[in-house]
Order: sequence, then C-alpha cells, then structure tokens
Amino acid sequence: MIKIITAIVLVFITSISSQLVMAHGGATGVVKERMDLMDNMKDAVKQLKAIFKGDVKYNPETVKQSALVIQDHSAAAMTKLFPHGSLKGHSEAKPIIWQEWDRFKQLADDQEKIAQGLYNSADNQDATPQGNMMESGAMMGQSMMGSGSMMSNNKQTQQNMTDPEHLGTMPSNMVFKLLTENCSSCHTRYRKEKENDM
Repeated sequence: MIKIITAIVLVFITSISSQLVMAHGGATGVVKERMDLMDNMKDAVKQLKAIFKGDVKYNPETVKQSALVIQDHSAAAMTKLFPHGSLKGHSEAKPIIWQEWDRFKQLADDQEKIAQGLYNSADNQDATPQGNMMESGAMMGQSMMGSGSMMSNNKQTQQNMTDPEHLGTMPSNMVFKLLTENCSSCHTRYRKEKENDM
C-alpha cells in the first residue's frame, strides 16, 4: 500500500515539476514569486520522498531541514502571494481560490502546522510496526477528509491531525503522508491544468 501511495505521489510531483518548468518561462511579479515558492516546497518534498521511499538513508536532520522549508513557505508566506485576482500571465491559480478564501487559507495554515509536526516527529522513524502504520494511516486519512465515522469526536480528531505536538508523537512517515495529502487537496481544488495539457 505504501509503495502504491509513493508511486502516485511521485507521478504527481513529476507532473507538477514539468509543468512548473514550462510555466516559469514568462511568469513575472507575484505569479513568479509564488511559482518560486512552490518550487522550493517541491524540492523539499522530493527530498523527503526519497527518504521515506527508502532511496536514501533516513536522516532525522534532513527531515527537519526539509520540514522547515515547507513550514517557512506555508501559511501567510503562501497566502500573501495570492492577492485577489492575480490570474494574469502564466498563473495556474483558479478563480475559486478567492471565492473559497477561508478554505484555501485553512489549507495553507494546516500545511505550516503539519510541517512543524513533521519536524517534531523526525526522530520517530520506527515508532510503530509497519502493519499498524498502514491501519492508522487509513484511519487518519479518513479523519482528515471528514469521513471518520468511527470517531465519536471527528472535529477533535481533525484538530489533532494538525496539532504539531500531537503529530510529533507519530511516526514521521505518517506525518509526511498527511503533509502530501494536504498539498494534494489544495492542488486538486485550486490549481488549474496547463492549457496545452487539456
């Protein structure tokens, strides 16, 4: 299951990478600034992916450094680069961002908190057995999406999944999964496909 998820995330990031390279050619101003910000986060996620996939040796310090990059590029650092109506040029932002600004801002804020949680969990490489991580990951994914019907207090569970202290007690690979799910939620809803890809 983890290999399938990793493969899907890898394809997603590879797709984003090639699209960003093409898009940057004519981007200027705030659009280029936000593309650069996304590139920095993409590079950090790529480094983390190699670690959690097992392509490179696990190093808590590398996890922490990448988590800090993502944290520093999230929340207000991200949302300030989306002034209302900044859709000109090579922007890949959808207009729905400003119609759903509170939701978009919440995803950006959650990204900062989850990245802090990843930083906090960096020393938890093998905190639980592989089988239990899969089951827990599935339950957490349901809770993040609001479909965790087994949970009596879903709101509290969702808050825990963005609480850096709580996340710091979890295995780092599970926190990384939450991080990539949050990225994907935002991109799926608020990032348009390139015209020549449609």
